[in-house]
Amino acid sequence: MKLKDLENISDHFSATPKMPVLFLGHGSPMNAIEENEFVRGFRNLSRDLPTPNAILCVSAHWFTKGTFVTAMEMPRTIHDFYGFPEELFAVEYPAPGSPGLARETAQLLAPVTVEENHNWGLDHGAWSVIKHLYPQADIPVIQLSIDYTKPPQYHFDLAKRLYKLREKGILIIGSGNIIHNLRMVDFRNINTIGYGYDWAHEAHEKTNNWLLDGNFQHLIDYEKQGAALQAAVPSPDHYLPLIYTLGLKEKSDDLSLFNDEVIGGSLSMTSVRIG
Repeated sequence: MKLKDLENISDHFSATPKMPVLFLGHGSPMNAIEENEFVRGFRNLSRDLPTPNAILCVSAHWFTKGTFVTAMEMPRTIHDFYGFPEELFAVEYPAPGSPGLARETAQLLAPVTVEENHNWGLDHGAWSVIKHLYPQADIPVIQLSIDYTKPPQYHFDLAKRLYKLREKGILIIGSGNIIHNLRMVDFRNINTIGYGYDWAHEAHEKTNNWLLDGNFQHLIDYEKQGAALQAAVPSPDHYLPLIYTLGLKEKSDDLSLFNDEVIGGSLSMTSVRIG
């Protein structure tokens, strides 16, 4: 895009101080209705966040061929899970959408083709955590899908094109889990804080060090970082939202971790705030 085009992006949102960017380890859908230290971590975070004009969420649970953005006025709450209590299926998060922001997001990402979607809504990767930040559901929310045909470097570079939104009061959230190996979860210890297999602790230590040192290339090239990372990230769906968050960091931005725990043997709840 030309500079003059960028200046027109989000004209219906007033200019704001630069918004933070978040990666939220969302964990089990039950975090939407349970009271635990991770939910308290999300609520504590919200007290220190500027009130956004809107939210753009990149969720692990919208993994598509090609790139899509939700563009409806009122996105539905998607209960994209099974085997959980009826109480969880009863949760609704009736936040409005923002067709204007969806359109401008697509413009920012050009020449990548971004299709407007009117069917998806808000999946649990989005609403199960955003509801703790903004329980009144009064902030517009859109979702951007993750193109599963593309490598991590592509997603890191694509995220950089969204930077202008940070200056227009848009809170950009990646939602997934850095360590996410469901096949190896020890459900007997799913609520045991700090319980992890040796490889999970190794992956946790390495990724934390790379995050805090600003060594993002190692995180982008996670597939080259040895057996522990291969076990931690057996598929990229929950990991790539982190890459979007990192792509939006400027050199002057601080980076901090919270909810930084391994649970259930093969999961981590580590979350990241930038700015």
